[in-house]
Amino acid sequence: MSEYFSPWMTPELETFRSTVRRFFEREVAPYAKRWEEQQYVDRSVWREAAEIGMLCTSVPSEYGGVGGSFLHEAIIIEEQARVGDTAFGVVLANMGVPIFLHAATDEQRRRWIPPLTAGESIFAFALTEPGAGSDAKNIATTARRDGEHYVINGSKTFISNGYNGDTVLLAARTSGEGARGISMFMLDTKGLEGYRVGRILEKVGQKGQDTVELFFDNVRVPAENLVGGAEGQGFGQLMSGFCTERTVLGLLGVAQAERAVAITTEYVKNRRAFGRTLFDMQNTRFKLAECQTKTRVARVFIDHCIARVMDGTLDSATAAMAKWWCTELQNTVIDECVQLHGGYGYMTEYPIAKMWADARVQRIYGGANEIQKEVVARSL
Repeated sequence: MSEYFSPWMTPELETFRSTVRRFFEREVAPYAKRWEEQQYVDRSVWREAAEIGMLCTSVPSEYGGVGGSFLHEAIIIEEQARVGDTAFGVVLANMGVPIFLHAATDEQRRRWIPPLTAGESIFAFALTEPGAGSDAKNIATTARRDGEHYVINGSKTFISNGYNGDTVLLAARTSGEGARGISMFMLDTKGLEGYRVGRILEKVGQKGQDTVELFFDNVRVPAENLVGGAEGQGFGQLMSGFCTERTVLGLLGVAQAERAVAITTEYVKNRRAFGRTLFDMQNTRFKLAECQTKTRVARVFIDHCIARVMDGTLDSATAAMAKWWCTELQNTVIDECVQLHGGYGYMTEYPIAKMWADARVQRIYGGANEIQKEVVARSL
């Protein structure tokens, strides 16, 4: 079968892919076991990624970025999936920082973005709360104006990069109810009085990714930390990144499904049972044919979405389709591949078992898939 090439690829991007691939193979994959055991990645990996221009790739050079595009971020996602890593939170940073970039004042950009692009500071996005997951309009964390400061009280949960996070983009309620009362703040967490990082949460999968609770007890931050300089703009600022985020999660789902098919094909061609390889059995071939076909269809669709991100025409309904369809496909394909591995598919020493556990949350975070279907339904 001929190899598929995404229509958005260019020679320049292929060169970038080669650099990123070497990085994940040398600086990430060998440390997977240790990161899972300690439940967070080493801070040094952020600085190493910065040295090759992997952090905040779509940020303009005037703010310390490499001036790339979403295509560079897509390559990072694909190469991280290729080595099976879910610990290094570079994708989250590359998604979240552009939201801040577009919403912030120029002074705020120049203050906070360069340390992030240099790997000197690690970015975390604090949105989800114990009582407000997919329902972002109902966050309860408050930010009350007090002279030249805001006083923040509340808590956040399931915050990725939260353990290592030095720079936190926080969504809080500055007034009223619903979306209009939400504002965003940028926080420097080192030595911030009243700010506390809770325990690293025990998860089913993605164990190397530090996911924590954050607590705010009368945290005082300067009014100049209000993103964009105006209250009540937070939900709109968040919405500006939703389409891209959903495309990212869809792409991650497709890339993981592609990896699952590849490693399972190799496995069944070498694993013997009843005097022949598993691949010699018709059911195995048919199941892999189904997985390969479904994955290819998903790849073509996600490439279409990527192209629409690039030309600015991706609508919320199509992005929601990408998120729910591709993550459901990811879970379906990986589950089939676990079955084709037999008992070994349930052993954590085999990559497919880790992929199976890591994949489940894809249908939950970034807006549960039920929410994505509601977005699609409203567009009909």
